[in-house]
Amino acid sequence: MPKLLLHLEELSILLMSVYFYWHFEFSWLLFFLLLFAPDLSMLGYLINNKIGSICYNLFHTYILAILLLFLGFIWTIDLLLILGMIMSAHIAIDRTIGYGLKYPGNFKETHLHKV
Repeated sequence: MPKLLLHLEELSILLMSVYFYWHFEFSWLLFFLLLFAPDLSMLGYLINNKIGSICYNLFHTYILAILLLFLGFIWTIDLLLILGMIMSAHIAIDRTIGYGLKYPGNFKETHLHKV
């Protein structure tokens, strides 16, 4: 049951991100172009697992997305809002389908389960 709740929670974040992106009438072309940009952080795994997990986790936690959203609202900078919403949507997609934050030992070991 907790696993189902975690997936539903992430699905809710995805729907909320997409709704607000639509509400602010931002570019859907930009949304789809940047939706998987956070996955470029996996290039850190070319160095080693520890660097890879640090890079991946930096771009797959809501901390950076929330910071972008907060600064976008405070400074009224649409680009920050766009990036924050797209990043939130990406993270939510990943977690909805079971990909979580990575442990340094192995790419397939996540905080949700073993992929």
